[in-house]
Amino acid sequence: MQQRHLNRRQYFCELANTAREFYTDNLQPHITLSADTRVLEIGCGEGGNLLPFAEKGCQVRGMDICQVRINEAQTFFAECHQQGTFICKDFLLAEKPIEEVDRYDLILVHDVIEHIAPSCKREFLLHIKDFLKAGGIVFFGFPAWQNPFGGHQQISVGFASKLPFIHLLPKPIYRAMLKLGGATGDNIDELMDIRASRMTIENFERQVSEAGYTICQRTLWLINPHYKQKFHMIPRKLWSCFADIPYLRNFYTTSAWYLLRQTLVKTTGSEDS
Repeated sequence: MQQRHLNRRQYFCELANTAREFYTDNLQPHITLSADTRVLEIGCGEGGNLLPFAEKGCQVRGMDICQVRINEAQTFFAECHQQGTFICKDFLLAEKPIEEVDRYDLILVHDVIEHIAPSCKREFLLHIKDFLKAGGIVFFGFPAWQNPFGGHQQISVGFASKLPFIHLLPKPIYRAMLKLGGATGDNIDELMDIRASRMTIENFERQVSEAGYTICQRTLWLINPHYKQKFHMIPRKLWSCFADIPYLRNFYTTSAWYLLRQTLVKTTGSEDS
């Protein structure tokens, strides 16, 4: 496990820097960020992704299933003298807003969809629509499953956390190597859940289409923008010649970014005779 996963303040700052440099510019053509903009992050962790939006005056809210992370988000935002609301709740159990004014202009879902069980993904995607304003934007970011660390094995411990593509091994071998490296039962269970999810570009695009979303923008990263903070690497987008090749592109995509809107349903009315 990397030191940044243990030092949550460092992790908060790194996420904030990435979001400040890359997220807001990525969104600018599609949404105006102002004091009237309502932003929700699902799976917000300690809130680093939300900080730049709060700095721009947006009304930000974070939701996470882990109370410890929510406590950290409240602490870190207070230290930065920024306003934000953070609640500990399973998003699938959150009550949908009744009034349009209580919905959100922008919903962030970063490194979360790959943690959602396959049987719950459709429900998750549909539930997001209940929180989105008409014309609102949803940002999704996730690592393509087949990329070198698409299994999130870096959050494990020992030698296994440093081995690329280990998550593509047969399940019993993968589990045995994690255990041999010193991973605990909870850590192994989490990594096995991610393995069961296996979120690929093709799977994601199929599911969002079936759930009634339209893709406004897709960016496939060869070098994840967050690697600038983590490893001082210059972010690079995947070459178009690979980005358009199904399945193969998953091996080269360290992060896939999508901007989605709800698909407009065309209605036809009969004219009076």
